[in-house]
Amino acid sequence: MSTPELSPLGKSASYPTVYAPEVLFPMARATQRALIGVGEQPLFMGADLWTAYELSWLNPRGKPQVALARLVVPADSPNIVESKSLKLYLGSFSNARLSGPDEVVARIRADLSAALWQGSGRTGAAGVQLVQPEVFASEGVQELEGLNLDRLDLECTHYQPAPELLSAQFDEPPVTETLTSQLLKSNCLVTGQPDWGSVQIRYSGPQIDQAGLLQYLVSFRNHNEFHEHCVERIFMDIWRQCRPSQLMVYARYTRRGGLDINPFRTSHPQNLPRSVRTARQ
Repeated sequence: MSTPELSPLGKSASYPTVYAPEVLFPMARATQRALIGVGEQPLFMGADLWTAYELSWLNPRGKPQVALARLVVPADSPNIVESKSLKLYLGSFSNARLSGPDEVVARIRADLSAALWQGSGRTGAAGVQLVQPEVFASEGVQELEGLNLDRLDLECTHYQPAPELLSAQFDEPPVTETLTSQLLKSNCLVTGQPDWGSVQIRYSGPQIDQAGLLQYLVSFRNHNEFHEHCVERIFMDIWRQCRPSQLMVYARYTRRGGLDINPFRTSHPQNLPRSVRTARQ
């Protein structure tokens, strides 16, 4: 299976001048999940919600067309697709003459799905939706809803994940809360480039100490890991340390290379969040 070291990340790469689905670079989720104690049957479900801002192709008469693409990658897919390879892949559409948006969607769905389930002996499908220019004006900006942890004035001294900072009131009645922070920051596993994000945590169970939770989120600041696995690490650490009966963790990361990645993990079935960018995205 492909590993991060073999990916296009951190390397010079030529942009394909023709449609090139072969540049998609899948990587197994299981490798990083094993490091945080996630087995073959994860405690969570959800999806990775991608937004692609740099997508263009040619119509049958050679006139360029543009759109945004929203991609939904199920969390139970055996692989993720490395982000630079996805950028190269989407860029390969720029000189392709296609019949229209439906053909673009069909090709992206087929190629991305094949990469996500490659080598597993199973099949599945990614979700693909195009946002056309005529509705660009309706694209909104919205911050994550919830009680903002960043209001707390506290000292932070940990800059590598420190789950021991998490605690909850096990001897008090359970609560249901939604908490947010804009202070999530980690680094790319391969290049070390900073990844900036906002996070929303919704749970039911023993009340989580908010100061400790914020210090814990800040502790990712010098940690090297992909977006998807950072969110899964947060989910697993809260689940183990605070023992909620229900838990949801959702992060929206700022874009790089025309792509943003927004992992969503939940302990129980629920609708995917509406994909609305934050101000920093």
